[in-house]
Amino acid sequence: MALIRKRRLTEQQQRRIEKQHKTRQEEIDTSNDLEGLVVQHYGRQLEVQALSSPEQHPEKPQVKEGEPDPFWKPIEVGSVWRCHTRTNLELLVTGDRVKWQADPNTGLGIITAIHPRKSLLTRPDRYHKVKPVAANISLIVIVFAVLPEPAPGLIDRYLVACADANIPALLVLNKTDLLQENDPILGLVKEYEHLGYEVMLTQSTGDLSDLAQRLAGETVAFVGQSGVGKSSLINTIVPNAAQKTNIISENSALGQHTTTSTRLISFGDGAALIDSPGIREFGLWHLNSDKVQQGFPEIENLLGHCQFRNCTHKHEKQCALRLAAQNGEILTRRLDSFLRLIDEIAEAQQKN
Repeated sequence: MALIRKRRLTEQQQRRIEKQHKTRQEEIDTSNDLEGLVVQHYGRQLEVQALSSPEQHPEKPQVKEGEPDPFWKPIEVGSVWRCHTRTNLELLVTGDRVKWQADPNTGLGIITAIHPRKSLLTRPDRYHKVKPVAANISLIVIVFAVLPEPAPGLIDRYLVACADANIPALLVLNKTDLLQENDPILGLVKEYEHLGYEVMLTQSTGDLSDLAQRLAGETVAFVGQSGVGKSSLINTIVPNAAQKTNIISENSALGQHTTTSTRLISFGDGAALIDSPGIREFGLWHLNSDKVQQGFPEIENLLGHCQFRNCTHKHEKQCALRLAAQNGEILTRRLDSFLRLIDEIAEAQQKN
């Protein structure tokens, strides 16, 4: 059977196609654009909350007596609309500020433009592509708990991601009502406090006024292992959030995934909470070693002081990092976590 070869386009033909595509996009009238905020993502569709209303509202169609009223959704500030996007826009995520148009006859809308982002939180997906998670975040709350048992290596990964995105981090130890006397997790809390990270202790069903006050005026992303109580914290702070929660599996002692898409929930005056799907691993293979170093400031300050320029920091006697760990100047656990991430990145780059 003869093979049908795909015709290759010349550069001139490609430019003509791109010009035609751009012309079709510019034909969309943007004079009626509204301001909006992406509050949830559903594959090719998104939910957009209206932040403005049209200067001149469309008039509802008049019907003759006896005829059924047609569908009609008024365009009101705060209303949420299911929207498509123009084909020339980049991938949108929860938290994006956009321009959009509404069709009251169908209750649907179309996103026509995106405002510049102040920040973007990303992570690699299972297909080794960088996936945006949420935009315009001003604070990342890293939640860990007494149960399931915290994974310090995962917390370190989150801190690297925060440093890479240049977004401040707040560590929250949840479920403190389960703490035992002299619980080792309190030592972990002190370690991060000593490193300069902000830490708060909470109970999902307790008084969260201090946490709520800390989050006032912020656009916050909640991250952490499944089952640590992220959704429960949000439910307590914002009772009408109606976030789904689940119990810890008695067999695995791991949390069950309950949040299936990243969702933005308005909170207080100009603040918002973002709950992202629970993940047990946070790959950073898309970063380079310089990016990883930013998440370990106490180690970054020592780099370049080893005896050998190509020091691996694993066996060399005059390694500044090893000597600092032996002298208690840095944590051996943090050094091991740093080296493990560097190795993961190197292995991923070799595979690619």
